[in-house]
Amino acid sequence: MKLLFLTALFCMFFVNLSAQDLVYKPRNPAFGGDTFNYQWLLSSAEAQNEFKEDAGNGFEQPTELERFKQNLNNQILNQISNSLFQKQFGTGGIKEGAYVFGSLSVDIYPSNLGLVVDILDTDTGEQTQIIIPGN
Repeated sequence: MKLLFLTALFCMFFVNLSAQDLVYKPRNPAFGGDTFNYQWLLSSAEAQNEFKEDAGNGFEQPTELERFKQNLNNQILNQISNSLFQKQFGTGGIKEGAYVFGSLSVDIYPSNLGLVVDILDTDTGEQTQIIIPGN
C-alpha cells in the first residue's frame, strides 16, 4: 500500500513537468541586446568605477611668461649644443666615427640610405637612429 501511495504521489508531482529551449539574449545593446538596457549598463559601470575625474588635472595653457621662459631656455640650450657641435666636428660638418657625449654614445657611418647616426644612452639602454639622406 505504501508503494502504491508513493508511486501515485510521484506521478502527481512529476507527470506535468515539461522542458523548454534555453535561449540566450545579450543584455548589452552593442552585442544585439535591448537598447533600453543602455542606461542601466552605463549607470552600473559608473557605480563600479573607482576612478573619479579630477578637474584640476586637465591641460592648462601656459601663460605668456611661461612660454617666453620656455622659449628662452630652448634658445640657450640650442646655442650650447651648437657650440659643442662646432667644437667636436669643426666647420666641416659631421664626420664618420664614434663619439661619446657624457652617457651618450654616438656612431656615425655611411650606408646606402645616406649618413646614419646611431645614438645610444648607456645609462638607460635607449637607442635612436637618424638617417640623413645623401645627395
